[in-house]
Amino acid sequence: MITMKDRSLGSRLFDGANYLLLTIVALVMILPFIYVIAVSFATPEEIAQRGFILFPTQFSLSAYAYIFSTDTLLRSLGTSIYITLMGTFINLFFTSMMAYPLAKRHLRGREKILLLVLFTMLFNGGMIPTYFVVKDVGLIDSLWALMIPGAISAFNLIIMKNFFQQVPYELEESAKIDGCNDLGILFRIVIPLSLPAMATIGLFYAVTHWNTFFNAILYINDSSKWPLQVLLRDIVMLANDRFGDQSAVERSDFHPITIRMAVIVFATVPILLVYPFLMKHFAKGAMMGSVKG
Repeated sequence: MITMKDRSLGSRLFDGANYLLLTIVALVMILPFIYVIAVSFATPEEIAQRGFILFPTQFSLSAYAYIFSTDTLLRSLGTSIYITLMGTFINLFFTSMMAYPLAKRHLRGREKILLLVLFTMLFNGGMIPTYFVVKDVGLIDSLWALMIPGAISAFNLIIMKNFFQQVPYELEESAKIDGCNDLGILFRIVIPLSLPAMATIGLFYAVTHWNTFFNAILYINDSSKWPLQVLLRDIVMLANDRFGDQSAVERSDFHPITIRMAVIVFATVPILLVYPFLMKHFAKGAMMGSVKG
């Protein structure tokens, strides 16, 4: 085993430079998050005096009390949670149902179907044709418009197909001998053995649904059905912070920027809490699903 003392000076300097560079990059990425959190808890006086805050000297929960003074934010949160959970389930179901047969090399027309799938990664109908399709099927102002049109991602489909191909064929043969059909093999054998890939792809889909913004603006006209990200845009970009208790505004318990930062924190924390539970599967699923073609 090579110890640190056995390594050359150039090798140790190279590692030190890498650590320093990665530390700087990490700080550059994490400082904006710290700033957003700090400002959301700061008082108006401190914001006016200091401007850039990384740790407030006086903590204030006025901004959070204000955004929770009505059910607007909680309603948007519920909408985003519903879209994320239901949309991810729809994505995983249809992606696995299509990836499993495409993983079979003996499937007739498999190459042509894969070519059509890859074609959609380079070309698509565009925003306007897609809007007319969604409108003609009656999905305007429906949350299904945010889940059904993107039920299958070509990129995630390829990853799942490659992962399914690594499942030993002998297991499927044994299941068929025991009288199990193709759907039984998929749900009882293939998917349980592919949980790392399912967790990885599910995370991809979940983050996409949680950050749903542009499609919601296109297809959802009713503000009561807006997901959290659209409400966040309405508050941050349009300075529309008039949705809480107006008596708090008159008391000037907070600065308008603290409201925006508090909403950003509120919109970011839930999806961040999901990562620790899936990260152990994330790298394994992404790498194993990308090895074979």
